[in-house]
Amino acid sequence: MDSISQVSEKTSVKSFISDFKQLTKVGLSMSVVFSAVAGYFLGAEVVDVWIVIQLAIGGYLMVGASNAFNQVIEKDTDALMKRTMNRPLPTGRMKVSSALAIAVSFTIFGIAILYSINEKSALFGAISIFLYTSAYTPLKSVTPLAVFVGAFPGAIPFMLGWVAATNQFGIEAGFLFLIQFFWQFPHFWAIGWLQYEEYKKAGFNMLPMGTKDKAAIKQIIFYTVITIAVSVAPVLKVTGAFYIHPITAVLIALVGLMMLYYAIKLYKSESNIDARKLMLSSVLYITLVQIIYVVDKILH
Repeated sequence: MDSISQVSEKTSVKSFISDFKQLTKVGLSMSVVFSAVAGYFLGAEVVDVWIVIQLAIGGYLMVGASNAFNQVIEKDTDALMKRTMNRPLPTGRMKVSSALAIAVSFTIFGIAILYSINEKSALFGAISIFLYTSAYTPLKSVTPLAVFVGAFPGAIPFMLGWVAATNQFGIEAGFLFLIQFFWQFPHFWAIGWLQYEEYKKAGFNMLPMGTKDKAAIKQIIFYTVITIAVSVAPVLKVTGAFYIHPITAVLIALVGLMMLYYAIKLYKSESNIDARKLMLSSVLYITLVQIIYVVDKILH
């Protein structure tokens, strides 16, 4: 009997860890931590490893809290979509009270850790959780403008790293914010295109004009071009202490053209396969851009 109870205990621990990862969206949280740390390296004169660790933990808790609150609010609509129906709350594997306890404790500890870096970092962390939970999530079922609202908390992490490093919010942090802000439109609209039928079931409309047509893809192309333009703008020395070399700007433009290529391909085909390629290329774009910026800074 002992061995049976040990096996079931191990299984329940494994199951809880798996549910915990799903609730806090570990993959997404790690990409946000990556953005924040990249922003820190761009802003820091001297790298403080302890601040990097605090930023990584605080950033993870901040996003984990937002995702947990989001899943509590969307428990019933999650049950309607294939992509989300197996999450811990719709399946009943986790109680709403447990998810809320995780969300609240993540919020408190996340903001406290960011506060120990500096007050501005804590403020932006709190704004991010508030906007994601109280504005973006409820608006998803009301208007396609939810993507615009959601782009604000989504654009905070890259900028948060700079603020953590410098304790300053100026043109540099503002520009890092803009890069990630504009990038989210092609990224999320590509997902909106892929998940159009699923989102419809749940009453969500994530495409710009609410329709899956060429007009939506024109918006995707437009925002992709803006994203590339904003990403290469630091070469013009208009962004304060944040400056990139001409060769770096060329590299970023080339990576951006790959994303634009898939956006144009989607315009021609209107196929889910090309929407998926665009979504994946957008993830690759933001990751590479952040790495290229940091390498440029190191080589200065």
